[in-house]
Amino acid sequence: MSGARWEEVEQKEQRVCAVFRELGSAVVAYSGGVDSAYVAFIAARVLGKRMLAVTAESPSLAARHREEAIAFARRFRIPHLLIRTEEFDDPDYRRNPPNRCYYCKRELYEKLTRLARERGFRAVCDGANVDDLDDFRPGRQAAREFGIRSPLIECHLTKAEVRELSRRHGLPTWDKPASACLASRIPYGMEVTVEKLRTIERGEEILRGLGFRIFRVRHHGPLVRLELGRDELGRAVEPATLERLIREFKALGFAFVTLDLEGYRTGALNEAIALQDKAAPKSD
Repeated sequence: MSGARWEEVEQKEQRVCAVFRELGSAVVAYSGGVDSAYVAFIAARVLGKRMLAVTAESPSLAARHREEAIAFARRFRIPHLLIRTEEFDDPDYRRNPPNRCYYCKRELYEKLTRLARERGFRAVCDGANVDDLDDFRPGRQAAREFGIRSPLIECHLTKAEVRELSRRHGLPTWDKPASACLASRIPYGMEVTVEKLRTIERGEEILRGLGFRIFRVRHHGPLVRLELGRDELGRAVEPATLERLIREFKALGFAFVTLDLEGYRTGALNEAIALQDKAAPKSD
């Protein structure tokens, strides 16, 4: 990054700091991913104990991500709280429509706004960045409904810029792979169950144990579709690795073990929505 470009990014960070100074106190929705970790770090640096990073515990949060979020908050002395969310009590969430994320975020933001009100915090903030505006993000509707502030969007920070700022601050999350919730591995229209989420979690631990870094385990009922980083696909089809993948994923209950030749990409399940839209009959 050139000197002039870096200066521009630093100015954006100063504007994020100014947002928190203006707010005076804030609750930060904190999953422990790249963006929310950076927002929590900056908020704590500006506000100290007048901020609270809150992580939602639910079946869709992998145990590894929970522990990483706790460790990050402890390391950087960020005030942190774990709360339980009950999105599984909502049948609209469990039936897994394309806007499933809306119902999850609605549950989260309802609890966070209540918490902020009860404890005297002036605002609730999330970690959405400007790149999120170009993707299908139904959770943004819930954010608007509850008046959630998005400092990274307000200050025009991209994902790449957040990673670079995080790297320069020495945050271990700077190069962390994207880590959407486990429910995002289940195709729309297939019911979300706790059993499926635990199977996905165990499957992703298998891939991590084999040394893969970028991956998703997509649960298609009796079939599992493994998405790996493009540069890791070759290793997956090495005979010993392939045999282990087949053996271990069948042990999880899958009848068919498949490897997606396109590799990992964000929003892969949204591709099915686009295909349905193309196939839909056009009205005159």
